[in-house]
This record gives sequence, C-alpha cells and structure tokens, in this order.
Amino acid sequence: MTKPTSIERINVSVYTIPTDVPESDGTLEWDKTTLVLVEAMAGGLHGLGYTYANEATALLIRQAFGDVVRGRDVMDIPQCWAAMVHSIRNLGRPGIASMAIAAVDNALWDLKAKVLDVPLAKLLGVIRHSVPVYGSGGFTSYSDTQLRAQLSGWVDSGIEMVKMKVGRHPSDDVRRVGVARHAIGNEVSLFVDANGAYSRKQALELAKAFRDYGVTWFEEPVSSDDWQGLRLLRDRAPAGMEIAAGEYGYDSVYFRRMLQAEAVDVLQADATRCAGISGFLVAGALSESFGIPLSAHTAPAMHVDVCCAVQAVRHLEYFHDHARIEHMLFDGVPELRCGRLYPNTREPGNGLTLRTSDARRYAAA
Repeated sequence: MTKPTSIERINVSVYTIPTDVPESDGTLEWDKTTLVLVEAMAGGLHGLGYTYANEATALLIRQAFGDVVRGRDVMDIPQCWAAMVHSIRNLGRPGIASMAIAAVDNALWDLKAKVLDVPLAKLLGVIRHSVPVYGSGGFTSYSDTQLRAQLSGWVDSGIEMVKMKVGRHPSDDVRRVGVARHAIGNEVSLFVDANGAYSRKQALELAKAFRDYGVTWFEEPVSSDDWQGLRLLRDRAPAGMEIAAGEYGYDSVYFRRMLQAEAVDVLQADATRCAGISGFLVAGALSESFGIPLSAHTAPAMHVDVCCAVQAVRHLEYFHDHARIEHMLFDGVPELRCGRLYPNTREPGNGLTLRTSDARRYAAA
C-alpha cells in the first residue's frame, strides 16, 4: 500500500541555549545560540530539520511557508524548494529568508527518507561512508589554558585537524597560534579563522608569521565579500596555506561568483544557511565543476548525510557550540569516531529525535 506523501503541516519551535562560557571571534561576541527547529508532517510521519538563526526566522516560516508547502508531495522536494524561493521574492535571498528555507528543506528531506523507509544518506546516494571532521572553536575570548584544553582534547579524541579563532587582538595572534601549536603537537593540522577581521596587508603579514607554526588553512583573512582581497591572499600566501571562505553564501549565484573570481582554495557552504540540503547539493556541483574542494560549515549533525553524498566534500566543521547543542537536545546524533563522523544507517531519515524534556527549558516564550 502506498504511503500518503502529501505534506499536511509544518511546526516550528525555537530554542536558545547559553554558551558554556562567553565566546568571541575576530568580529563578533556572543553568549547564546538560537536553534530554529522545523517538523514537517505527512501520513503520520514527521521530518526534522533546523537552522541556527534568529527567532525572526521562525516567524517567517510560520507566516510564509506553511501554506506554500502544505498539500505538496514530499517526493517533489525541488518543487517545494522552488515554491519557497518564489514566495520570498520581495524579501531577498540572503540572510533570514534562506535560513528559513533551509530549516524547512532539511525537514522535508528527513520526511521523504522516512516515507521511503530509508536512511537519509542512502536516499541522497552514498559516495563515502563517513566524513573527516576538524575540531573548531579556540575562541578569542578563551584564556591560554582554555585554548590548550579544547584543542588538545580534540586531538586526544582522534581528530587530526583543529581550528582556532584569530583577529580580535591582531598583535597577540601569532603568540596564541604558537600556544595552540605547542598544545596539539606537530602532526596535527592547524587552521585559523579571522572572520574577516584583518585588512589585506595585515592578513598578508600574519599569513607569513602563521606559516612558521605550520598553519595550513586561513579562513576569511579578509571580508568574505572582498573577493579581490581573497584572491590576493590566495596568490601571495605561503605555499601550503589554503584560503577558505563561503560560509555566508545563501544562493548559487554567490558561490558561482566566488569561484569565478578564483577567490578561494576551498569553498565553504552551510546547509543551514544556503537554503538547505537542496542548496548544499548545488554548491557541491559548482565546486566540482570548478575543481575546488568543498567544506561544510558547522551544524555537524545536519551536514553528515549530505556530506556523504557530495563528491567535492573534503571535510566537515565540528563546531564546538553546535556539536554541544546537538548532543544536549537530540537523540541519534551521528557518531564521532577516530576523527570521522558517521551518519545514521540503521533507521529511516537522519536519525535525529528531539528530546522534548531536555529542550523544554530552552524554549522561547
């Protein structure tokens, strides 16, 4: 008997979780993270998806997308996605609108896999059975002791790549990078992320200094909108140091233009920002067509399935805040083993289930 596949409704909830300690990077400070959760319903089944975004994202989903997707066939996710994109024409694609689409799209992919009774990774098409991760945190608000403990903890768990934040106090960044290198040893790859805090000349100078500590990845050394500056850094950075950016890409036009500008050695994309798994698949196709590797930005539990399906993917960011939240709120979080994240392959969908009793205390009023 064919299961009903007409989308009946979508529910939205919001959870704001304090950070374990105050955090900052090169250009921002924060002490909490907000998760916007979508549940899509069809035939007694529900799919779960989310984005990390402002509470206003939930309002947009409730007001704009419930009627847009209701009654459509969950087998036709491209149609649902196109309808949502069309509906926000007057709002614009960047920012909240694309993050709202992402949460719904991610839930629909989970729902479709459940209707078909297959793991989401299998539905998307497995090209690899696990994804390498890099530990990500090392916030500029951390003391040297906190920095050492976090980075060395990841190494002890089997992760072979770690990333730290730089840029808030440029005069102290080289010293902090040295602290990090001493903490992790010489065999582990060390990445830095300036979140666009440096000027072009600052970034060039610091790239040379960072290379003395074996830094192989320089993320957003200048603003991600400064494609000429990124290209300058890509051309002049020390050999062996890759320039990465793209996490603020919300649509395929952005990714294509960044790739056409030859601005990065590695493109980043975020399925909780670039209009969901559907948008991430497009970013993957663009990366492959330009011969540039793709790295998934944050939200590890939401990325692992699609990362197993995209040829161009190199690795996935195991971001401290999001990994912590996903373990706090969900059952079925993908297993991290020997520096690799393994998707759910035992049950339909993405395997995630909200622990309502644990999440309730963080629910928005």
